[in-house]
Amino acid sequence: LSSREVYTSGKGSSAVGLTASVVRDPETRELVLESGALVLSDLGICCIDEFDKMSDATRSVLHEAMEQQTVSIAKAGIIATLNARTSILASANPKESRYNPSMSVVENIQLPPTLLSRFDLIYLILDAPNAEHDRRLAQHLVGLYYETPNVVQPPLDHDLLRDYIEYARKKIHPELSDEATKELVANYLDMRRMGNSSASGTRTISATPRQLESLIRLSEGLAKMRYSTMVTRADVREAVRLMKVATQAAATDPRTGRIDMDMLTTGRSTAERQLEETLDINLKELLAERRGNRMAVRDVTRQLTEATNMDVSQEEIVDALRRMEADGVVQFNERAQSIFVRVGIMA
Repeated sequence: LSSREVYTSGKGSSAVGLTASVVRDPETRELVLESGALVLSDLGICCIDEFDKMSDATRSVLHEAMEQQTVSIAKAGIIATLNARTSILASANPKESRYNPSMSVVENIQLPPTLLSRFDLIYLILDAPNAEHDRRLAQHLVGLYYETPNVVQPPLDHDLLRDYIEYARKKIHPELSDEATKELVANYLDMRRMGNSSASGTRTISATPRQLESLIRLSEGLAKMRYSTMVTRADVREAVRLMKVATQAAATDPRTGRIDMDMLTTGRSTAERQLEETLDINLKELLAERRGNRMAVRDVTRQLTEATNMDVSQEEIVDALRRMEADGVVQFNERAQSIFVRVGIMA
């Protein structure tokens, strides 16, 4: 659907393959830059499959491209900044090839939150059993194997749709109207207020300025689809609807059911951080009475559960003890699963 598009697979991609590599010209024998996938798809779209199988070093180069729309190169004496004004369409599989609804999106697909938060829309495509959809899909797949393929024809010709999109990208440059600007500000404030909980008194981040920028891009894209030079209030409302059914659904904390953008920006919800802080405080109070003693981790878990009625696992206790060891509060023996409480511990 784009005149300039590049496809790459996560497993077969490298950092230089996405950005640019320095090679020696066979004729002049001089060092030259050879563009990678992100630079080649400038003003187009870059499709990345198996996004979850990319190495961390490869994914790290996407941060600048998705935030600044550029790729900076400093290799072999060549210092340059290349344009990478591309849209990125990426697909990833969940951990163990099965999506766990009791876990967050970050925990399911094992991608860094700093990268996830840069996507305008994040859709969860779950394979839920549906007789009608399953029948249509099976008929389509079986029809591909006929001598004369019997498949569903798209409602719009492929070439016409590609030309329509290309004209909109090159010729249509919509501007925000006054009513669209007011609607954007009002909806952003409403999304921010969704993080306030009068019942529990807690406050989560349900929207960030990055989401506001995404709303502006989506509104402008919707106006381009209509070949309109002005973004209307209806475009903003549709952009907000897309944001709510996509990104905010992915940012919903499965434990509380509340929207928490920290799930995407930090990988941990506000509720998890509060639980961790409470656990650290109760654990320090428990160990303050046992200064200079050595204890097994299982005994610490049992005594903490009895003293506070907290339902915590031994793995959570071990994580808390590692943090306390880094602060010099305890000495943790990983192999023996035991701790020595230092004398200078403070409650």
